Amino acid sequence: MKFFRNIIINPLLEFIQDSRAIGITLLCCTVLSLIVSNISGWGESYQQIWLHHFDGTNNHHTNLFFLSLPNSILLIINDFLMAIFFFLAGMEIKRELLEGELSSFKKSILPITAAIGGMIMPALFYLFFNHNNIFKNGWAIPTATDIAFTLGIASLLGKRVPISLKIFLTALAIIDDLGAIVVIAIFYGGAIKLFFLIACVVIAIILLLLNKFKVKNILLQVILALALWYCMFNSGIHATVAGVVFALFIPAQQLKQLEHKFYFPVYFLIVPLFALANSSIQFADNSFDNIIHSSLSWGITAGLCLGKPLGIFLISFLMIKLKWAAIPNETNILQLLGAGMLAGIGFTMSIFIATLAFKTQAEQDVAKTAVLIASLISMIIGFVWLRAFSPQSRRERQVLQNNY
Repeated sequence: MKFFRNIIINPLLEFIQDSRAIGITLLCCTVLSLIVSNISGWGESYQQIWLHHFDGTNNHHTNLFFLSLPNSILLIINDFLMAIFFFLAGMEIKRELLEGELSSFKKSILPITAAIGGMIMPALFYLFFNHNNIFKNGWAIPTATDIAFTLGIASLLGKRVPISLKIFLTALAIIDDLGAIVVIAIFYGGAIKLFFLIACVVIAIILLLLNKFKVKNILLQVILALALWYCMFNSGIHATVAGVVFALFIPAQQLKQLEHKFYFPVYFLIVPLFALANSSIQFADNSFDNIIHSSLSWGITAGLCLGKPLGIFLISFLMIKLKWAAIPNETNILQLLGAGMLAGIGFTMSIFIATLAFKTQAEQDVAKTAVLIASLISMIIGFVWLRAFSPQSRRERQVLQNNY
Protein backbone atom coordinates (compact mmCIF):
# COMPACT_ATOMS: atom_id res chain seq x y z
CA MET A 1 0.00 0.00 0.00
CA LYS A 2 2.86 2.38 0.86
CA PHE A 3 4.53 1.59 -2.48
CA PHE A 4 1.24 2.32 -4.33
CA ARG A 5 0.86 5.62 -2.46
CA ASN A 6 4.44 6.74 -3.15
CA ILE A 7 4.51 5.68 -6.80
CA ILE A 8 0.99 6.66 -7.92
CA ILE A 9 -1.12 8.57 -5.38
CA ASN A 10 1.41 11.14 -4.16
CA PRO A 11 2.76 12.09 -7.66
CA LEU A 12 -0.86 12.35 -8.91
CA LEU A 13 -1.84 14.66 -6.04
CA GLU A 14 1.28 16.73 -6.61
CA PHE A 15 0.44 17.05 -10.32
CA ILE A 16 -3.20 18.03 -9.66
CA GLN A 17 -2.13 20.80 -7.28
CA ASP A 18 0.22 22.28 -9.89
CA SER A 19 -1.27 25.39 -11.51
CA ARG A 20 -0.31 24.06 -14.95
CA ALA A 21 -2.11 20.72 -14.48
CA ILE A 22 -5.50 21.83 -15.82
CA GLY A 23 -4.09 23.05 -19.13
CA ILE A 24 -1.93 19.94 -19.54
CA THR A 25 -4.92 17.66 -18.78
CA LEU A 26 -7.16 19.47 -21.26
CA LEU A 27 -4.49 19.37 -23.96
CA CYS A 28 -3.93 15.63 -23.42
CA CYS A 29 -7.68 14.90 -23.56
CA THR A 30 -8.06 16.88 -26.78
CA VAL A 31 -5.10 15.17 -28.47
CA LEU A 32 -6.34 11.75 -27.30
CA SER A 33 -9.83 12.43 -28.63
CA LEU A 34 -8.50 13.56 -32.03
CA ILE A 35 -6.25 10.47 -32.26
CA VAL A 36 -9.08 8.06 -31.42
CA SER A 37 -11.39 9.86 -33.87
CA ASN A 38 -8.98 9.82 -36.80
CA ILE A 39 -6.13 7.34 -36.40
CA SER A 40 -7.29 4.46 -34.20
CA GLY A 41 -9.90 3.00 -36.59
CA TRP A 42 -12.55 3.39 -33.88
CA GLY A 43 -13.54 6.90 -34.89
CA GLU A 44 -17.11 6.15 -35.93
CA SER A 45 -17.88 4.13 -32.81
CA TYR A 46 -16.18 6.70 -30.59
CA GLN A 47 -18.31 9.52 -32.01
CA GLN A 48 -21.47 7.48 -31.60
CA ILE A 49 -20.76 7.05 -27.89
CA TRP A 50 -21.21 10.79 -27.45
CA LEU A 51 -23.83 11.49 -30.15
CA HIS A 52 -26.18 8.49 -29.80
CA HIS A 53 -29.71 9.65 -28.97
CA PHE A 54 -31.37 7.59 -26.25
CA ASP A 55 -34.83 7.56 -27.84
CA GLY A 56 -33.65 7.14 -31.45
CA THR A 57 -34.76 10.66 -32.46
CA ASN A 58 -32.64 13.72 -33.16
CA ASN A 59 -34.50 15.78 -30.56
CA HIS A 60 -32.65 17.76 -27.90
CA HIS A 61 -34.99 16.41 -25.21
CA THR A 62 -36.11 12.87 -24.37
CA ASN A 63 -38.94 11.87 -22.03
CA LEU A 64 -38.23 9.73 -18.98
CA PHE A 65 -41.44 9.07 -17.08
CA PHE A 66 -42.83 12.63 -16.69
CA LEU A 67 -39.45 14.37 -17.09
CA SER A 68 -37.97 16.00 -20.20
CA LEU A 69 -34.21 15.42 -20.12
CA PRO A 70 -31.10 15.63 -22.41
CA ASN A 71 -31.20 13.07 -25.21
CA SER A 72 -27.53 12.00 -25.49
CA ILE A 73 -24.34 11.69 -23.46
CA LEU A 74 -22.98 14.78 -25.25
CA LEU A 75 -26.03 16.79 -24.19
CA ILE A 76 -25.77 15.51 -20.61
CA ILE A 77 -22.18 16.80 -20.55
CA ASN A 78 -22.89 20.11 -22.29
CA ASP A 79 -26.23 20.91 -20.63
CA PHE A 80 -25.99 19.29 -17.19
CA LEU A 81 -22.35 18.76 -16.19
CA MET A 82 -21.30 22.10 -17.65
CA ALA A 83 -23.93 23.75 -15.43
CA ILE A 84 -21.73 22.60 -12.53
CA PHE A 85 -18.74 24.21 -14.31
CA PHE A 86 -20.74 27.44 -14.54
CA PHE A 87 -21.70 27.08 -10.87
CA LEU A 88 -18.00 27.17 -9.99
CA ALA A 89 -17.47 30.10 -12.39
CA GLY A 90 -20.43 31.90 -10.76
CA MET A 91 -18.93 31.46 -7.29
CA GLU A 92 -15.59 32.83 -8.53
CA ILE A 93 -17.37 35.86 -10.01
CA LYS A 94 -19.32 36.48 -6.78
CA ARG A 95 -16.20 36.17 -4.60
CA GLU A 96 -14.26 38.60 -6.82
CA LEU A 97 -17.17 41.07 -6.67
CA LEU A 98 -17.35 40.83 -2.87
CA GLU A 99 -13.69 40.86 -1.87
CA GLY A 100 -11.40 40.39 -4.86
CA GLU A 101 -10.16 42.32 -7.87
CA LEU A 102 -13.68 43.42 -8.84
CA SER A 103 -14.71 44.64 -5.38
CA SER A 104 -14.02 48.33 -6.04
CA PHE A 105 -14.17 50.70 -9.00
CA LYS A 106 -10.44 51.44 -8.79
CA LYS A 107 -9.50 47.75 -8.86
CA SER A 108 -11.99 46.66 -11.48
CA ILE A 109 -12.06 49.43 -14.08
CA LEU A 110 -9.03 48.22 -16.10
CA PRO A 111 -9.94 44.48 -16.34
CA ILE A 112 -13.63 45.33 -16.93
CA THR A 113 -12.95 47.70 -19.83
CA ALA A 114 -10.21 45.40 -21.19
CA ALA A 115 -12.62 42.45 -21.13
CA ILE A 116 -15.29 44.48 -22.94
CA GLY A 117 -12.76 45.46 -25.62
CA GLY A 118 -11.65 41.82 -25.75
CA MET A 119 -15.21 40.74 -26.55
CA ILE A 120 -16.27 43.48 -28.97
CA MET A 121 -13.16 43.44 -31.21
CA PRO A 122 -13.16 39.64 -31.86
CA ALA A 123 -16.87 39.79 -32.70
CA LEU A 124 -16.15 42.57 -35.24
CA PHE A 125 -13.28 40.59 -36.77
CA TYR A 126 -15.56 37.56 -37.05
CA LEU A 127 -18.41 39.55 -38.63
CA PHE A 128 -15.98 41.10 -41.13
CA PHE A 129 -15.68 37.61 -42.62
CA ASN A 130 -19.25 36.42 -41.95
CA HIS A 131 -21.62 39.40 -41.73
CA ASN A 132 -23.70 38.38 -44.73
CA ASN A 133 -23.58 34.58 -44.77
CA ILE A 134 -25.05 31.58 -42.94
CA PHE A 135 -22.27 31.60 -40.31
CA LYS A 136 -23.06 35.00 -38.78
CA ASN A 137 -24.72 33.37 -35.75
CA GLY A 138 -21.27 32.27 -34.58
CA TRP A 139 -20.11 35.82 -33.82
CA ALA A 140 -19.71 35.08 -30.08
CA ILE A 141 -17.34 32.11 -30.56
CA PRO A 142 -14.08 34.14 -30.60
CA THR A 143 -15.19 36.44 -27.77
CA ALA A 144 -14.43 33.85 -25.05
CA THR A 145 -11.28 33.23 -23.00
CA ASP A 146 -10.39 29.89 -21.39
CA ILE A 147 -9.32 30.90 -17.88
CA ALA A 148 -7.68 27.55 -17.04
CA PHE A 149 -5.52 27.37 -20.17
CA THR A 150 -4.62 31.08 -20.10
CA LEU A 151 -3.46 31.03 -16.49
CA GLY A 152 -1.80 27.65 -17.02
CA ILE A 153 0.41 29.04 -19.80
CA ALA A 154 1.12 32.16 -17.71
CA SER A 155 2.23 29.87 -14.86
CA LEU A 156 4.70 28.11 -17.18
CA LEU A 157 6.55 31.42 -17.46
CA GLY A 158 7.04 31.62 -13.68
CA LYS A 159 8.44 34.94 -12.46
CA ARG A 160 8.66 36.29 -16.00
CA VAL A 161 4.96 37.16 -15.59
CA PRO A 162 4.46 39.50 -12.60
CA ILE A 163 1.87 38.50 -9.99
CA SER A 164 -0.05 41.71 -10.73
CA LEU A 165 -0.34 40.76 -14.41
CA LYS A 166 -1.63 37.28 -13.47
CA ILE A 167 -4.23 38.94 -11.22
CA PHE A 168 -5.21 41.23 -14.12
CA LEU A 169 -5.55 38.20 -16.42
CA THR A 170 -7.62 36.33 -13.82
CA ALA A 171 -10.00 39.26 -13.32
CA LEU A 172 -10.26 39.80 -17.09
CA ALA A 173 -11.04 36.10 -17.71
CA ILE A 174 -13.68 36.07 -14.94
CA ILE A 175 -15.41 39.12 -16.45
CA ASP A 176 -15.11 37.41 -19.84
CA ASP A 177 -16.90 34.37 -18.37
CA LEU A 178 -19.65 36.64 -17.08
CA GLY A 179 -19.99 38.21 -20.52
CA ALA A 180 -20.15 34.75 -22.12
CA ILE A 181 -22.91 33.71 -19.68
CA VAL A 182 -24.95 36.81 -20.57
CA VAL A 183 -24.42 36.17 -24.31
CA ILE A 184 -25.46 32.51 -23.96
CA ALA A 185 -28.57 33.45 -21.97
CA ILE A 186 -29.71 36.13 -24.43
CA PHE A 187 -28.60 34.88 -27.85
CA TYR A 188 -28.29 31.09 -27.68
CA GLY A 189 -31.42 29.87 -25.96
CA GLY A 190 -34.53 28.45 -27.61
CA ALA A 191 -38.16 29.53 -27.64
CA ILE A 192 -39.05 30.86 -24.18
CA LYS A 193 -41.53 28.74 -22.19
CA LEU A 194 -43.16 31.04 -19.67
CA PHE A 195 -44.24 28.35 -17.18
CA PHE A 196 -40.70 27.06 -16.66
CA LEU A 197 -39.27 30.60 -16.60
CA ILE A 198 -41.70 31.57 -13.81
CA ALA A 199 -40.73 28.36 -11.98
CA CYS A 200 -37.07 29.47 -12.17
CA VAL A 201 -37.99 32.82 -10.61
CA VAL A 202 -39.97 31.09 -7.82
CA ILE A 203 -37.01 28.80 -7.02
CA ALA A 204 -34.66 31.81 -7.01
CA ILE A 205 -36.97 33.57 -4.50
CA ILE A 206 -36.97 30.47 -2.27
CA LEU A 207 -33.15 30.40 -2.41
CA LEU A 208 -33.07 34.11 -1.51
CA LEU A 209 -35.32 33.51 1.51
CA LEU A 210 -33.25 30.52 2.66
CA ASN A 211 -30.16 32.73 2.43
CA LYS A 212 -31.85 35.63 4.25
CA PHE A 213 -33.01 33.44 7.16
CA LYS A 214 -29.71 31.49 7.18
CA VAL A 215 -31.36 28.11 6.65
CA LYS A 216 -28.62 25.52 6.13
CA ASN A 217 -30.02 22.30 4.74
CA ILE A 218 -27.74 20.57 2.23
CA LEU A 219 -30.42 18.14 0.96
CA LEU A 220 -32.89 20.98 0.37
CA GLN A 221 -30.22 23.00 -1.48
CA VAL A 222 -29.38 20.04 -3.74
CA ILE A 223 -33.08 19.48 -4.51
CA LEU A 224 -33.57 23.18 -5.31
CA ALA A 225 -30.41 23.21 -7.46
CA LEU A 226 -31.66 20.24 -9.51
CA ALA A 227 -35.14 21.79 -9.79
CA LEU A 228 -33.62 25.09 -10.96
CA TRP A 229 -31.50 23.28 -13.57
CA TYR A 230 -34.52 21.26 -14.80
CA CYS A 231 -36.74 24.34 -15.15
CA MET A 232 -33.95 26.28 -16.86
CA PHE A 233 -33.29 23.35 -19.23
CA ASN A 234 -36.94 23.41 -20.30
CA SER A 235 -37.43 27.20 -20.23
CA GLY A 236 -35.66 28.07 -23.49
CA ILE A 237 -32.72 29.72 -21.69
CA HIS A 238 -29.62 27.55 -21.82
CA ALA A 239 -29.49 25.17 -18.85
CA THR A 240 -25.94 26.11 -17.83
CA VAL A 241 -27.17 29.55 -16.74
CA ALA A 242 -28.81 27.75 -13.80
CA GLY A 243 -25.35 27.11 -12.36
CA VAL A 244 -24.56 30.83 -12.25
CA VAL A 245 -27.97 31.76 -10.83
CA PHE A 246 -27.60 29.18 -8.04
CA ALA A 247 -24.07 30.45 -7.27
CA LEU A 248 -25.41 33.97 -6.65
CA PHE A 249 -27.41 32.67 -3.66
CA ILE A 250 -24.48 30.94 -1.97
CA PRO A 251 -23.67 32.73 1.34
CA ALA A 252 -20.40 34.65 1.17
CA GLN A 253 -18.85 32.69 4.05
CA GLN A 254 -19.40 29.40 2.19
CA LEU A 255 -17.84 30.46 -1.12
CA LYS A 256 -14.21 29.50 -0.51
CA GLN A 257 -15.19 26.16 1.04
CA LEU A 258 -17.49 25.23 -1.86
CA GLU A 259 -15.01 26.45 -4.47
CA HIS A 260 -12.41 24.15 -2.95
CA LYS A 261 -14.82 21.18 -2.99
CA PHE A 262 -15.88 21.71 -6.61
CA TYR A 263 -12.49 22.71 -8.04
CA PHE A 264 -11.05 19.22 -8.55
CA PRO A 265 -14.17 17.40 -9.82
CA VAL A 266 -14.93 20.26 -12.21
CA TYR A 267 -11.43 20.75 -13.64
CA PHE A 268 -10.24 17.14 -13.53
CA LEU A 269 -13.46 15.30 -14.41
CA ILE A 270 -16.13 17.50 -15.98
CA VAL A 271 -13.91 19.74 -18.15
CA PRO A 272 -11.76 16.81 -19.40
CA LEU A 273 -14.99 14.93 -20.25
CA PHE A 274 -16.15 18.04 -22.11
CA ALA A 275 -12.86 18.12 -24.04
CA LEU A 276 -13.06 14.41 -24.92
CA ALA A 277 -16.68 14.65 -26.10
CA ASN A 278 -16.47 17.94 -27.99
CA SER A 279 -13.16 17.34 -29.76
CA SER A 280 -14.25 14.00 -31.25
CA ILE A 281 -13.88 15.50 -34.72
CA GLN A 282 -13.42 13.23 -37.73
CA PHE A 283 -11.41 14.78 -40.56
CA ALA A 284 -12.27 13.75 -44.10
CA ASP A 285 -9.67 13.88 -46.89
CA ASN A 286 -10.74 17.41 -47.84
CA SER A 287 -11.39 18.64 -44.27
CA PHE A 288 -8.39 20.93 -44.06
CA ASP A 289 -9.11 22.39 -47.51
CA ASN A 290 -12.63 23.18 -46.30
CA ILE A 291 -11.25 24.75 -43.12
CA ILE A 292 -8.67 26.85 -44.97
CA HIS A 293 -11.26 28.13 -47.46
CA SER A 294 -14.08 28.65 -44.94
CA SER A 295 -14.99 32.16 -43.81
CA LEU A 296 -16.18 30.53 -40.58
CA SER A 297 -12.69 29.33 -39.66
CA TRP A 298 -11.07 32.59 -40.79
CA GLY A 299 -13.49 34.62 -38.68
CA ILE A 300 -12.80 32.54 -35.56
CA THR A 301 -9.02 32.52 -36.08
CA ALA A 302 -8.83 36.25 -36.78
CA GLY A 303 -11.14 36.97 -33.85
CA LEU A 304 -9.10 35.01 -31.31
CA CYS A 305 -5.57 35.64 -32.61
CA LEU A 306 -5.97 39.31 -33.62
CA GLY A 307 -9.25 40.64 -32.23
CA LYS A 308 -8.64 39.49 -28.65
CA PRO A 309 -5.17 41.00 -28.13
CA LEU A 310 -6.02 44.18 -30.05
CA GLY A 311 -9.29 44.74 -28.19
CA ILE A 312 -7.71 44.18 -24.77
CA PHE A 313 -4.54 46.18 -25.54
CA LEU A 314 -6.16 49.20 -27.22
CA ILE A 315 -8.76 49.72 -24.49
CA SER A 316 -6.16 49.18 -21.74
CA PHE A 317 -3.71 51.59 -23.41
CA LEU A 318 -6.43 54.22 -23.77
CA MET A 319 -7.56 53.86 -20.13
CA ILE A 320 -3.96 54.15 -18.89
CA LYS A 321 -3.10 57.05 -21.23
CA LEU A 322 -6.16 59.01 -20.06
CA LYS A 323 -5.19 58.17 -16.44
CA TRP A 324 -8.58 56.59 -15.83
CA ALA A 325 -6.81 53.39 -14.77
CA ALA A 326 -3.32 52.39 -13.67
CA ILE A 327 -1.14 49.74 -15.30
CA PRO A 328 -0.60 46.71 -13.02
CA ASN A 329 2.47 46.95 -10.76
CA GLU A 330 5.82 45.81 -12.23
CA THR A 331 4.13 45.41 -15.64
CA ASN A 332 5.04 47.19 -18.86
CA ILE A 333 2.83 47.94 -21.82
CA LEU A 334 4.38 45.17 -23.96
CA GLN A 335 3.56 42.60 -21.27
CA LEU A 336 -0.02 43.87 -21.29
CA LEU A 337 -0.15 43.12 -25.02
CA GLY A 338 1.25 39.63 -24.30
CA ALA A 339 -1.54 39.07 -21.76
CA GLY A 340 -4.03 39.95 -24.50
CA MET A 341 -2.41 37.36 -26.76
CA LEU A 342 -2.83 34.66 -24.09
CA ALA A 343 -6.49 35.69 -23.70
CA GLY A 344 -6.94 34.54 -27.30
CA ILE A 345 -6.92 30.94 -25.98
CA GLY A 346 -10.65 30.35 -26.35
CA PHE A 347 -10.78 26.56 -26.04
CA THR A 348 -13.47 25.41 -23.54
CA MET A 349 -15.81 28.41 -23.71
CA SER A 350 -15.36 28.99 -27.46
CA ILE A 351 -16.01 25.31 -28.24
CA PHE A 352 -19.04 25.40 -25.95
CA ILE A 353 -20.49 28.44 -27.76
CA ALA A 354 -19.78 26.75 -31.12
CA THR A 355 -22.02 23.83 -30.09
CA LEU A 356 -24.82 26.33 -29.39
CA ALA A 357 -24.31 28.54 -32.44
CA PHE A 358 -24.51 25.80 -35.09
CA LYS A 359 -26.87 22.87 -35.41
CA THR A 360 -25.15 20.71 -38.02
CA GLN A 361 -22.21 18.48 -37.11
CA ALA A 362 -20.20 19.70 -40.13
CA GLU A 363 -20.45 23.36 -39.09
CA GLN A 364 -19.63 22.51 -35.47
CA ASP A 365 -16.57 20.51 -36.52
CA VAL A 366 -15.19 23.36 -38.66
CA ALA A 367 -15.80 25.83 -35.80
CA LYS A 368 -14.23 23.54 -33.18
CA THR A 369 -11.18 22.88 -35.37
CA ALA A 370 -10.72 26.62 -35.94
CA VAL A 371 -10.95 27.21 -32.17
CA LEU A 372 -8.28 24.55 -31.53
CA ILE A 373 -5.94 26.02 -34.19
CA ALA A 374 -6.47 29.62 -33.04
CA SER A 375 -6.02 28.68 -29.37
CA LEU A 376 -2.75 26.88 -30.18
CA ILE A 377 -1.48 29.90 -32.14
CA SER A 378 -2.45 32.26 -29.28
CA MET A 379 -0.79 29.93 -26.78
CA ILE A 380 2.53 29.86 -28.68
CA ILE A 381 2.62 33.56 -29.61
CA GLY A 382 1.60 34.70 -26.12
CA PHE A 383 4.19 32.46 -24.46
CA VAL A 384 7.02 33.57 -26.77
CA TRP A 385 6.05 37.25 -26.53
CA LEU A 386 5.87 37.32 -22.73
CA ARG A 387 9.11 35.38 -22.46
CA ALA A 388 10.87 37.78 -24.80
CA PHE A 389 9.61 41.01 -23.25
CA SER A 390 9.81 40.21 -19.56
CA PRO A 391 12.31 42.24 -17.48
CA GLN A 392 14.00 38.97 -16.54
CA SER A 393 14.65 38.16 -20.22
CA ARG A 394 16.21 41.58 -20.75
CA ARG A 395 18.45 41.11 -17.71
CA GLU A 396 19.53 37.68 -19.03
CA ARG A 397 20.40 39.20 -22.42
CA GLN A 398 22.36 41.97 -20.71
CA VAL A 399 24.34 39.43 -18.66
CA LEU A 400 25.19 37.46 -21.82
CA GLN A 401 26.33 40.63 -23.59
CA ASN A 402 28.53 41.61 -20.61
CA ASN A 403 30.08 38.11 -20.50
CA TYR A 404 31.00 38.20 -24.15
